[in-house]
Amino acid sequence: FLMLPNISEFTSLFIYFKFFMHRVFVYGSLKRGQPNYPYMTDSCYGKAEFLGTAVTVQKYPLVIATNYNIPSLLNLPGQGKRVNGEIYQVDGKMLEFLDSFENIPTMYQRTVVELEIKMADKEEKLSPGSIMEAFVYSTTTYQPDWPSLPTYDNYDSNGDHGLKFTLREDRR
Repeated sequence: FLMLPNISEFTSLFIYFKFFMHRVFVYGSLKRGQPNYPYMTDSCYGKAEFLGTAVTVQKYPLVIATNYNIPSLLNLPGQGKRVNGEIYQVDGKMLEFLDSFENIPTMYQRTVVELEIKMADKEEKLSPGSIMEAFVYSTTTYQPDWPSLPTYDNYDSNGDHGLKFTLREDRR
């Protein structure tokens, strides 16, 4: 016999997901100054507030892969380098958009990562050196050679790696 939650439980879950703020760590094309950053500031996708910069507590391989030079974090803790990025507080609408944008579950997965705060926005109560958790999008599947690609501790689409990121609308 299956017990379904009553309507008020569904409503509570909906309210929790839609209105609760979530912390997300971005390390690639969604960072400030990077090609996909405009999505983070467009309110039609939801709300995203910059909280500060951080670095992963554990090492992870951050590689640049595919013909489109996409930054990808491989979920292989202990390998690679400690990865630098930005922490955002996002609402449920933005989290839903990011899940779709990152092609969950086909291309990426959303997991929790431990971060060390580097710099906190002046209005936020985060202190440098403190540890916190946030969601991160890591690659679900990847080619066998990706773990042997060069790893980076900080992604910049215009970096000296010479691997220019290709926007989705320019991909063929």
